[in-house]
Amino acid sequence: MTQLIAQINRCQLCHEQLPLAPKPIVQLHSHAKILIAGQAPGRKTHDIGRPFDDASGKRLRDWLGVTEEQFYNPQLFAILPMGFCYPGTYSGEQNKRGDKPPLKQCADHWRQAVLAQLTQVELTLLVGKYAIDWHLQQPTTVTESVQQWQQFWPDTLVLPHPSPRNNIWLKRHPEFALQVLPQLKTRVKDLLS
Repeated sequence: MTQLIAQINRCQLCHEQLPLAPKPIVQLHSHAKILIAGQAPGRKTHDIGRPFDDASGKRLRDWLGVTEEQFYNPQLFAILPMGFCYPGTYSGEQNKRGDKPPLKQCADHWRQAVLAQLTQVELTLLVGKYAIDWHLQQPTTVTESVQQWQQFWPDTLVLPHPSPRNNIWLKRHPEFALQVLPQLKTRVKDLLS
């Protein structure tokens, strides 16, 4: 795994398509028990160099019932976004806002090799549509996937993105907090004990 991480850190596959210099941001260890499969680092994550070190991460840690120390322990949590580098934002494109999607070359080139080394993972958390589509191999909406959470449980759980931008979704779907999160916290606690 150490060699693979070093190769990822030197990756220049998409440098011509990125708005900033490549800066792959992953958290990996072959002993990780929980895999967080996300989308791509945002600008703040790019600047800080640590995944989910923002309001989204605070909410995600709350959903998991873990401390910051536990969350950033790579022997407990692997964090593997679909795109390792910040893809940029939409600017001036009509009807589009926010960050651009992860660049496809990243998953095509790296994902299978990394997953093959994460042999201790017992729970995979799919955060956001790009991770859901890739891992479940069935295009669906985030809402549909979250509503069908028991279909994938206890090995996989689909989560909406924990971003504050999803507050409206969370208000419209109170069953997520009432039904899914207690199960998630219990499963995480069992895996980490």
